[in-house]
Amino acid sequence: MRRDVLTGEMLPKKSLVRIVRDQTGAISIDPSGKKSGRGAYVSLDPEAVKTAKDQKTIDRAFDQTVAPEFYDELFAYVDHQKARQELFGSQQ
Repeated sequence: MRRDVLTGEMLPKKSLVRIVRDQTGAISIDPSGKKSGRGAYVSLDPEAVKTAKDQKTIDRAFDQTVAPEFYDELFAYVDHQKARQELFGSQQ
């Protein structure tokens, strides 16, 4: 179980996407969940990502400014993964 930084809910790790800040301070999506660095988990809820962009939730989670483009990239990734999950089931 991991805590979703956008909603605060505890969810199974498999139903979340990991984002990571590496040693250089770059923030990226970590589909494998194995990149080194400080990680945070985000649920597959595109609406929560939109809200997070407005409230700068990920900025606070990593204590640094996050580019608006990252939120757009995260929204596209989460939306795509949610669609895959609905189409193929949670085993993908």
